[in-house]
Amino acid sequence: MIGRVSRHFLLNLFVILVLGLLSWAKGAPEITQFNHDIRIEPEQKVADVTCFNCNIYVRGAATGELTALHGDIFVGEDVAVAGDVTALLGDVRVANGAKITGEVTVFGGVLHRQAGAIVSGDVTTFENKFIVFLMLLSPFVVLAAIVALIVWLVQRNRRRTGVAVASSGLR
Repeated sequence: MIGRVSRHFLLNLFVILVLGLLSWAKGAPEITQFNHDIRIEPEQKVADVTCFNCNIYVRGAATGELTALHGDIFVGEDVAVAGDVTALLGDVRVANGAKITGEVTVFGGVLHRQAGAIVSGDVTTFENKFIVFLMLLSPFVVLAAIVALIVWLVQRNRRRTGVAVASSGLR
């Protein structure tokens, strides 16, 4: 019994190590930045690129997805993007000769696509930033209303208890 358990443990450990090494040995790096623009130069090849409160400038090859939250995405001339391009509260600009094989989604921004640009997947745009802010803030408004209701109910219950104690003469 002990030999069987240790064999299964060693086999599982081996599989985990091999899969970990294979994922680590990926050819193209993934990039994530906060408040600092990302620039992919022509000689660079990257996988997924994620940017929070910054812009993405692509002049090299992107084999994964490009995602910007509150930032713009610029896809240069003759650039190939193998994944999806998504901008939330930012614009997407696609130059002549650029090819995006995935989908392009612009939510709260504008898509500027030149005539020679090719997008193989679906293109979805929603340009009204005010509605996007309302949609993003609505869960917080509901949460604040629930907290305010709980506070009001607790205070109302305390006032009733205090009035009942004062009217009975017990202080």
